[in-house]
Amino acid sequence: MDNYEKLLERISRSSALSREEIERKIEAKKAKLSGLISKEGAAQIVAAELGINFAQERLKISELVEGMKRANLIGKIIKVGPIREFNKNGREGKVANLTIADETSNARVVLWDTNHISLIEKGKIKESAVIEIANASVRNGELHLSSFADIKISNEKMDAVISEKLYSEKTLINAKLGESIKMRATIVKTFEPRYFEVCPECGKKAIDEECKIHGKVSPQKRAVLSIIIDDGSETMRSVIFGDQIKQLGLTDKEIFSLEEYTKVKNKFLGEEKVFTGNIKNNVLYNTTEFNIETIESPDLDILLKELESKIV
Repeated sequence: MDNYEKLLERISRSSALSREEIERKIEAKKAKLSGLISKEGAAQIVAAELGINFAQERLKISELVEGMKRANLIGKIIKVGPIREFNKNGREGKVANLTIADETSNARVVLWDTNHISLIEKGKIKESAVIEIANASVRNGELHLSSFADIKISNEKMDAVISEKLYSEKTLINAKLGESIKMRATIVKTFEPRYFEVCPECGKKAIDEECKIHGKVSPQKRAVLSIIIDDGSETMRSVIFGDQIKQLGLTDKEIFSLEEYTKVKNKFLGEEKVFTGNIKNNVLYNTTEFNIETIESPDLDILLKELESKIV
């Protein structure tokens, strides 16, 4: 279910109005604003006019909508990531992430406030704990908690949660920022891989064989590869990180040597693969791209069934 469908369902449930009536109100609002607003934006205005305040409601993870500013929810922690330090544009700080789940889905939570991060450092927030989150913003399918947000331990019990990541099967042209999708597409263009080095201890980027946290290290080389894929609805620049590149059938030698990569880069052009990953916004270039997580060959039996259904 996409963002618009989620909003329709919530507005209908909260207002006791039919979906058809709500959609008429949304279309009227769009027309009044000369089409200068998206369906999702018009839906949120209609919700506000009906007295529905999503900021005061507790949401399920599957009900989160990209762009929300004050999301409130409860979830069970299924993974706690490492705390990392950063220095960007002269601003130093820490960032941490964890993954929470409920009975509908799961989501990554990013903590930026030192008070929130200290709860992890002190062992108060840990795996299997149930937490309440308030005033989180939703960006690229993740929950981001600034100093204006709140996070605390809950006494509620949560047993049956969805711990495996869920992907929606949809085309690139219909996918929206923040969505995790699965689709079949053809590789139509490849670029040379870019290389960087990381600290073997913490995985943080190492510069001149030095890690900000661990000092002088023997760094490990990592690669990132960009490709263009086409699923018949649209083409999109896609990014593959680390060991996922090997899922294209490349060896370490072919990945980390530009000379060797040049010899084999055309061998997977025109190949059709099944990709899963996340639709993200590239902040540097302000473009939409697909961050690939898994690459598989299509199941021939499924393809044959699809072709048979079209013939019938």
